[in-house]
Amino acid sequence: MGSMSDRRSLALAALALASAFCVSLLVARWVYSEPGAYRFLAWNLFLAWIPLVAAVAVYDMHRRGVGLSRLLPLAALWLLFLPNAPYLLTDLIHLGSRNDAPLWFDLVLFSAFAWTGAFLGFLSIYLMQVVVRRTHGAPLGWALVGGSLLASGFGIYLGRSLRWNSWDFVTSPEPLLADVWARVSDPLSHPRTLGMTVALTALLSVIYLVLYAFAQLPAAERASR
Repeated sequence: MGSMSDRRSLALAALALASAFCVSLLVARWVYSEPGAYRFLAWNLFLAWIPLVAAVAVYDMHRRGVGLSRLLPLAALWLLFLPNAPYLLTDLIHLGSRNDAPLWFDLVLFSAFAWTGAFLGFLSIYLMQVVVRRTHGAPLGWALVGGSLLASGFGIYLGRSLRWNSWDFVTSPEPLLADVWARVSDPLSHPRTLGMTVALTALLSVIYLVLYAFAQLPAAERASR
């Protein structure tokens, strides 16, 4: 079996291929019908790559012995943009909003973008979990996973329902933080926030645990020999 770095490279190559497939589907739709239709999918996919690039940088710098203080800015960037990856799952709400292409094709199109985005986010979480596990132990590694999945669920709500973006933390921090604090400080007064966050966090958690279990199969196979 290959090393962690080899498996990571294979996963990155697979996600790059999946992303190319997504873009090819989108371009094919433009050729078939209206150019530019659903172009937001390409932008959302680009944003979904940001947390993975940040996580890969943290992972590689950690392996080279870079100190924690130098990793924190990249870790913050990772967490800030992480919700953009699973956010693509919610773009499925646009399915059927246009009738200038077969519905089955749009189903393939949206599904490809949704799962590619989700996998980009899950791989970034896994890499960050590995770093934290190696430096602070498995319990804190899982605490990071739980916190990041909860942040993703809440972040998806902020983007889908309130139309906030990751960069609004820099460009419009005061109104954004006011919205966040109003809901965090009194969640029962915002049932939609609570419901969406819990449901999305549960969905992401189940998918991540399944993928994590599959990722551990090579180690389990070696241990059984």
